[in-house]
Amino acid sequence: MADGKTPLHYVRLKKDQEDITPGELNQPVQDGVRGKDGVGAKMDSMDLEREKGITIQSAATYCTWNGYQVCCVLPAGLLMKSAGINIIDTPGHVDFTIEVERAFRILDGAILVLCSVGGVQSQSITVDRQMRRYEVSGLAFINKLDRMGADPWKVLNQARSKLRHHSAAVQVPIGLEEDFQGVVDLVKLKAYYFHGSNGSVPKSLGEKVVTAEIPANMEALVSEKRHELIEIVSEEAIHRATVARKFIPVFMGSAFKNKGVQPVLNGVLSYLPCPVEVSNYALDQTKDEEKVMLSGSPDGPLVALAFKLEEGRFGQLTYLRIYEGVIRKGDFIVNVNTGKKIKVS
Repeated sequence: MADGKTPLHYVRLKKDQEDITPGELNQPVQDGVRGKDGVGAKMDSMDLEREKGITIQSAATYCTWNGYQVCCVLPAGLLMKSAGINIIDTPGHVDFTIEVERAFRILDGAILVLCSVGGVQSQSITVDRQMRRYEVSGLAFINKLDRMGADPWKVLNQARSKLRHHSAAVQVPIGLEEDFQGVVDLVKLKAYYFHGSNGSVPKSLGEKVVTAEIPANMEALVSEKRHELIEIVSEEAIHRATVARKFIPVFMGSAFKNKGVQPVLNGVLSYLPCPVEVSNYALDQTKDEEKVMLSGSPDGPLVALAFKLEEGRFGQLTYLRIYEGVIRKGDFIVNVNTGKKIKVS
């Protein structure tokens, strides 16, 4: 399912939002290993991933946006500067769906990337089912609007019928295929144009993304789609409805050309839940696995879930999602499945 998840993640990763070109998304790799387009993606570290041009194993990283290091996002868009936006890039191919399953166990929110040409595919249905199973709130991003045959409204209708999404577009594209220039924000009623053929990653939304009034020839379409949005959910309720998994805001753009990615980052901050808005539970091993709600406090006992193992330069590297407490070098932690103590190094 080549919907363009990895290019979307890489554009978000550029530190301090430096300028980026499409060539940077897929740099030539060493030892003659190349993707189907002759290059390899940066988020895909395995030689086989670069050779085949697909993601096989999940890649975990983080990024910042607009000068904020925002992991916690409070209602009404209030930001906390204490952490980064944690990202897990998951495979799209059905053969590696267990990697997606592991990621959903520790995620608070997700972006479901759909192709504006291919639409909702079989793996899209599988991923959506996994999101529901693990009660993960989500946004949708209709990608590749610069491709021939792009039809975001067809894809939106497919999401409603095939995935049973209670969703509405929060953006309307300005042009399609070769004429794709930007998006109109239906909430703010502003048009955003992205410079150049690939759109530069700005240090802020207003630096290299031009904000303008809505084009006259689009006023009727914007009015229709805004009315549709308001019928489903009011502006103030978008965040609450998304967190409660009763609504999915739909964004649009082209990740490879970096058009429409910046508003998606703002959508992550505004609409997806922060950790304190999600209820997580642990099983008390001393009380017949009684469910205990976790507070998320660093002062509590350590509760964490290992979701990824990787061979690093200094041995096995374990990725953890910490739900409560803190972890420090030299600490001893207990694997509840085996009862063994493990020293953190």
